[in-house]
Amino acid sequence: MRIGVLGALEVVADDGTPVTVGGPRPRALLALLALNANRVTTVDAIVEAQYGDDPPAGAAGAVQAHVSRLRKSVDAVMFEGAGYRLAVHPDDVDALRFEHLAADGRKLLAAGAHEKAAAVLRDAVALWRGPALVDLPHAIAQAARLEELRLGALEDLIDAELALPTGTSVADLRTLVAANPLRERLRGQLMRALHATGRQAEALAEFEDTRRLLADELGADPSPELSATHLAILRAEQPPRAGLPAQLTSFVGRADELARLAELRDTRLVTILGPGGTGKTRLAIEAARGRDACFVDLSPVTDGGQVPYALLGALGVRESGFAAAASDPVRRLVATLDRPVVLVLDNCEQVVSDVAELARTLLAECPALAILATSREPLGLTGETLLPLSPLGDDAVRLFADRAAAVRPGFAVTDENRDTITNICTALDGLPLAVELAAARLRQFTVEELAGRLAAHGPFRLLSRGDRTAAERHRTLRAVVAWSWDLLTPEEQRVAARFSVFTGGASLAAVETVCDTTDDVLADLVDRSLIESDGRRYRMLETVRLFCADQLTEDVRPAHARYYLALAEQADPHLRRAEQLTRLAELSADHDNLMAALRWSVDADPAIGYRLVAALTAYWWLSGRRSQAGEAAAALLEKEVPVVGEEYVACVMHAVPRPEQAYWDRAWEAMRSSTELRYPFVAALWGMSVGPWGPVEEAAPLLGSDPWATALGYLSLAIMNVLDGRPADGEAELREVLATFRGLGERWGIAQALDWLGEVAGWRGEWDRARALWAESLSLYEQLGSLEECVEVLCRRADCLLRQGDAVAAEADLRQAGELSARAGQPDSPSVLLGLAMVTGETALLTRALAATPDGFGSVRSRALTALGRHEEAINLARAAPFAYELAAAVEGLAGTAPARKAAFLLGTAVALRGTAITGDRSVAATAARATAELGAEAFATTYAEAARQSRDQARAAVS
Repeated sequence: MRIGVLGALEVVADDGTPVTVGGPRPRALLALLALNANRVTTVDAIVEAQYGDDPPAGAAGAVQAHVSRLRKSVDAVMFEGAGYRLAVHPDDVDALRFEHLAADGRKLLAAGAHEKAAAVLRDAVALWRGPALVDLPHAIAQAARLEELRLGALEDLIDAELALPTGTSVADLRTLVAANPLRERLRGQLMRALHATGRQAEALAEFEDTRRLLADELGADPSPELSATHLAILRAEQPPRAGLPAQLTSFVGRADELARLAELRDTRLVTILGPGGTGKTRLAIEAARGRDACFVDLSPVTDGGQVPYALLGALGVRESGFAAAASDPVRRLVATLDRPVVLVLDNCEQVVSDVAELARTLLAECPALAILATSREPLGLTGETLLPLSPLGDDAVRLFADRAAAVRPGFAVTDENRDTITNICTALDGLPLAVELAAARLRQFTVEELAGRLAAHGPFRLLSRGDRTAAERHRTLRAVVAWSWDLLTPEEQRVAARFSVFTGGASLAAVETVCDTTDDVLADLVDRSLIESDGRRYRMLETVRLFCADQLTEDVRPAHARYYLALAEQADPHLRRAEQLTRLAELSADHDNLMAALRWSVDADPAIGYRLVAALTAYWWLSGRRSQAGEAAAALLEKEVPVVGEEYVACVMHAVPRPEQAYWDRAWEAMRSSTELRYPFVAALWGMSVGPWGPVEEAAPLLGSDPWATALGYLSLAIMNVLDGRPADGEAELREVLATFRGLGERWGIAQALDWLGEVAGWRGEWDRARALWAESLSLYEQLGSLEECVEVLCRRADCLLRQGDAVAAEADLRQAGELSARAGQPDSPSVLLGLAMVTGETALLTRALAATPDGFGSVRSRALTALGRHEEAINLARAAPFAYELAAAVEGLAGTAPARKAAFLLGTAVALRGTAITGDRSVAATAARATAELGAEAFATTYAEAARQSRDQARAAVS
């Protein structure tokens, strides 16, 4: 409900319907309550306002009757103990809103923001429809006060208009002076207005009339202010030019940019570039301090032809009333700018071509002139130096804290709220205006509530309230972006909206394909600060992207998904070649887009999703990101899609949580029935996840003629031989495989071969060779970013170090492996926990390792069971494993609890299973020492040797 008392009482409902309030007493009552909106007005005050100093008997009772009548029309009247309250917002009462606007306009005028002040003050004066409080006859003092405020607001408005290029109306001023002949401020304004239009004689005559009137009526002389205006007119002085606007807040950050602008002090044309809300205007003002500068706000100028007049007004140069109508304002500017001065041209973007043309002329003809411009796009002149503004970094938190302390005294950044504030600033792209708007909401919310609402509702809804005196485009975050959007052509708007589908930026090829555009349109969007570019990729600030997404009228996600599927499929073969680092970097740059395409495809086009999982398997594995696909892969398995082969296998292996056995059985059959590998890395991952699905000879046709796939097959065979009791054969094959992968230049295969060669060397006690092999393997994995492989190498090296007796180095490797595992998304790596348990002897770590080991990963589980003394469980688990290596370790653990002769036999059996003894195993050495002491050296050696000579099948049977 809106209530007007600046004129006859007027009431309008929320839907715009007029509300009739009958009777003079209820109307007077409503007017009084409105003046005190949302505050209690006592019954005594109501009686006095309605009846004056001589109220009738029973006036208090009459008030109750008037309230009852009023409530029939206005139900917002509430009884509050000692009186009544009108439950409306103060801004819904024209008199109160007028006071707020008039005060805000005066502040803006004092700060030099003449255009903004004029706009606010016009809104304030426009609220008056007639004399104030005509329905409240006994409120003479209140009405007089409001009238005085009205005259003050009119005078402020005239001052603001006199500072603008368009000036003010002389006719309206004469009317005001006639109605208020003794107000010297109005007289002075009339004199200035006359002088500004070339009517100097009339201005001087006006002063003489005023001097005589004051002498005749008051016996007084004109005030010093009016006399100073008279003297300025006699000297034909122009009004002062617009200086730099005073600021109400401190300046935070931008130290590097300020330093750069200081270096550019002698550069004649500098343009500060950036999207809305990055603080271009404030930076320009701070950079111009201490220089002879004139500030020109071009944001109100929408007609390019008015740009020269805006500069003339800011410089204090008025059009003469006697000048020819066709006089050239540019020539007047050239004549005026004949001395060293810095023109700060603010907000050039909506008239950028006209500003550029004028700047070229002025710089060419005014050698002492320098221009510092702010714009969302360059002026495009030769010799222009650009200073692009990026969002605030760490200074965003400082800015938030500074502005928050202004609205919530005592607020400070603490260890408890620092992360939350940082997340808020990051979500707002570090845009200074957005950060300030967010900090202002701490009047209402806590930091935690603010962060929650920002995450739940997005920035535009949360930051929808700002400084009411600010320019409209700076009052809300949405208005900031909308200002830039409205300056785009329809084609630019179409491309910008389509661009919003990208997450984390995009390459030129991606933008041209998905947005169906050319590099020319893209360049225009970069120039207009809607899109940023580092020369290789293009991106939008997240706030801009969200706005553009709201403008999107078509679904671009299918085109986006198809493009990134093609990118992944084209890159996959190159990930197995020497150029893999380059391709990995290209895919990593588009990681967010690839994952967005995958998430979209799960429900919209599962067939694309399956292909993406398979095509990205090598990328995820090599770059240490494979855990990120778990949720999407699991969701795809639930879709009824006729997919077979490697795409299905890839989804099964990536799915989190681990799929039921039926999915693995189907994947097993898919690998067995495959006739050609389209994604060889899927086969590699399958082999490492579940073991071989058949002899390498049978897999040869499946591997095809691809050199990497062939090498992969022989790598699998070599590792199988190492783990299944034939380490000498496996080592020889690993050397050949290493040479093949080195020839291909493929780092992952090289690192795999080096890792397992290091393992075999460590078993033999060739410590230096093992360390060198592992060091090279780790270096290659680190180049690829393969975090999980780094974890496995570090765990194997730690086991070797422990066998050497260097527990400190072993623990350091395991701690590093734990950090890498956490970065890879697995904070409790079973291998790391098992290794730490071996180093520290902490049984709790073994329990955690068991709990963290998924079903099907028997090696860690059986070793943990052995360490816990649960030997029968460990033997049973290891017996079902595909490789004899696991069973050998479990048998050695069992030997530690067996009688001496059986212990000797079991230790020898473990060698028969593994194909070699392991140098430096402390547990095995302790068991052998115990058995030797009990049996004697010769008996131990005989029993041990007989067991070691068993075939692998005999050894398996011996422990069955």
